[in-house]
Amino acid sequence: LLLLQSRSLWRDQVPAWALTLDPNTANKTLNLSEGDRQVTNVRQEQPYPDHPDRFQFRYQVLCTTGLTGRCYWEVQLKGEVSVGVSYRGINRKGRDYDSLLGWNDRSWSFICKSLTAIHNRKRTVVSAASAHGSHRVAVYLDWPAGILSFYNVSSNTLTHLHTFHCAFTEPLYPAFRVLGTYSYALIVSDGVQISYDGDK
Repeated sequence: LLLLQSRSLWRDQVPAWALTLDPNTANKTLNLSEGDRQVTNVRQEQPYPDHPDRFQFRYQVLCTTGLTGRCYWEVQLKGEVSVGVSYRGINRKGRDYDSLLGWNDRSWSFICKSLTAIHNRKRTVVSAASAHGSHRVAVYLDWPAGILSFYNVSSNTLTHLHTFHCAFTEPLYPAFRVLGTYSYALIVSDGVQISYDGDK
């Protein structure tokens, strides 16, 4: 993880795929734009068709791609936004914790405004000194090693915010919860597949 202190190491790599938001999962008050790379809470119902994958009550959306390797992406954000990952099977219809990003055993989340990391109802508050008022967050996933890390992005430096350690059992989908009116999250760096000399 020390390698992640230099942001340019990842910016110079070629994205293995383009991370995009899945319109079929977006709550109907969330507007997708920028080629399905930005989600904004407009608090007005969008003309989305009914779909079994759509979050009915939670202001949430998943990406289309499930990740199982070593990956890195960045998100520009404004307002009340949670950045995280989720198994595909997170509940979409309920109002309880089973559908809330980070509050169950199927998802992991970092609440950017309160600097709080959450998984399965366990919360960890991060020191405010780590954030430096940035509005860009980097996510590093090492699925085989069970590592999910969040970083504050400032210029060409990454400052560690929090790391989850877990034995992942399914592909993880980048996920967002966007609460405040006109709060938004924009994927500004595609998922980069990281490989090491020791990989087979």
